[in-house]
Amino acid sequence: MATARVSSSSIDPRLGLPQRTLAGFLALGALSVLSLAAYMDPSEAGHGTHEQIGLPPCQWAQQFDAPCMTCGMTTAFSYAANGNLLDSLLTQPMGMLLSVGTAVAFWFALYVALTGSKVAAMAGQLLRPKSLYLIGALAGAAWAYKFVTWEGIHG
Repeated sequence: MATARVSSSSIDPRLGLPQRTLAGFLALGALSVLSLAAYMDPSEAGHGTHEQIGLPPCQWAQQFDAPCMTCGMTTAFSYAANGNLLDSLLTQPMGMLLSVGTAVAFWFALYVALTGSKVAAMAGQLLRPKSLYLIGALAGAAWAYKFVTWEGIHG
């Protein structure tokens, strides 16, 4: 009677070095974004914070005197990274959600990189069509909110 061979990779509950390295790079990327956001001073106008790192003013806002889809995201990230979640939410609700998500992603990816846990597979379950539709709807609602609260490019 022949015995079935079982590979050690099917038994090992940990991820391999390539996956752990990828998780480490993801953690480093998230930490870099949050560190840069913490370094910047959030603009009181609710937009334009990105100009502190040498990026040009938003051409959409310049042309139409209206917020673009990502208007206020950098400012919201900066507020959140500096621990001010309320001002982050009031500046750009989707930006606040994304900044908190980036912080969660950092800790999650760091944990996976250090332990090799396969818990990362659970995160993939979040990227289902219904979840993506919800994220899109939230982004659209946040843009509408930004239109309602817009005070113009000169604040």
